[in-house]
Amino acid sequence: MQSGNLDSFIVAGRPKPQSIATSQEIRDRGSLFAATIYAASSAEQAAGCITHLSKVVHGQKPASHEMNAWRCMVLKAGRSGLGGPDDFEVRESSADDGERWAGEKILTIMRKQGVIDAVVVVSRWYGGTMLGPARFSHIETCTLEVCREFKRQEEVKEALATLRNLDDILAQLRDDLAASKGQAAPDSGPAKSKTPDYSGWIDWDIPKARRLIRAREGSINSVKELLKTSASGDVTQ
Repeated sequence: MQSGNLDSFIVAGRPKPQSIATSQEIRDRGSLFAATIYAASSAEQAAGCITHLSKVVHGQKPASHEMNAWRCMVLKAGRSGLGGPDDFEVRESSADDGERWAGEKILTIMRKQGVIDAVVVVSRWYGGTMLGPARFSHIETCTLEVCREFKRQEEVKEALATLRNLDDILAQLRDDLAASKGQAAPDSGPAKSKTPDYSGWIDWDIPKARRLIRAREGSINSVKELLKTSASGDVTQ
């Protein structure tokens, strides 16, 4: 939903940030809390996500507070990135938006969960009754929920990339083994095997993905041993 103010127009002219997850709403004595997490690899991207949420997504019903925090892995000044991990550092910041100490509460949860390259915004619509310390509990609960979902989705993407990479390695090794024996590649011709489709289940079955990764690694090691044996046989003949 987009409001008609100038800020909304400016933000709308750019690619719209897509949220990774939104928490369940927490209602307490008229106040409503909800957290939203976006991927962000820089302070500028984080600021854009915060503006988009407050001015566009919440444009028709502005929140009383848009408390937020971000953490990004960035290049150190004067570094190229070719020097490995030492060329990078984590930068982070938070903002209370009128809810004192709230930004630091969000940032602390992000640190504990190891969330990087993301921005979390906890929106509060004030209901007219002061909640005291309970408001911090609500802020932390919402933040924890979206941080865990962010980490889960990151794990899914990593597992999917790993499986596809291992499949490619295994296929090449099997081709090499067949060639060493003077045979046709097992995946050549019309009977070529289909690439496994993990997208239908990997999002909700990470344990299965982990088992498959271990199985693929075991298969790769087995084929490597066969290749060594084949190579040794060729030398002794």
